[in-house]
Amino acid sequence: MTQILDPASEMEAEMAGAATACLVAALDHSKAKVVKVTIEVDGDGKGEAPVLLLPPRALRFFADVLRQMAKREPMMLVPQKLELTTQQAAALLNVSRPFVIKEIEAGRLKCRLINRHRRIEFEELMRYKDAQKQRSAGALKRLNDLSQEMGEEL
Repeated sequence: MTQILDPASEMEAEMAGAATACLVAALDHSKAKVVKVTIEVDGDGKGEAPVLLLPPRALRFFADVLRQMAKREPMMLVPQKLELTTQQAAALLNVSRPFVIKEIEAGRLKCRLINRHRRIEFEELMRYKDAQKQRSAGALKRLNDLSQEMGEEL
């Protein structure tokens, strides 16, 4: 299902930053359809190092993951069509389950029913979260504008 990856240590973040730079440079200068990656392990002098053949898209994905590691931010890997229960959605949004149900009933958050159980697609939940963030930013801007207007009147 989902897996939350803890933030990288300082040493891991430095290694991830250097690896990101190498991957991006290699991808920027390559029009190859396949990229060969040789894996060497320090202190392991046994045999030949294995070679991986990877599509460039996979390396772009690895570069994105490494970029996040370099920032020392936690990451969550989520299957593309993951569906969450209302309780899981509430936990992710940091709100109560009844609030999530009210948002569904008001038509602001889409879900599908499986028997009597609601399921919310992760992608829909992220759309809702972004829309809420934009609404909050708009309300804050209007409040700030109103405050400035009132300050000029006084």
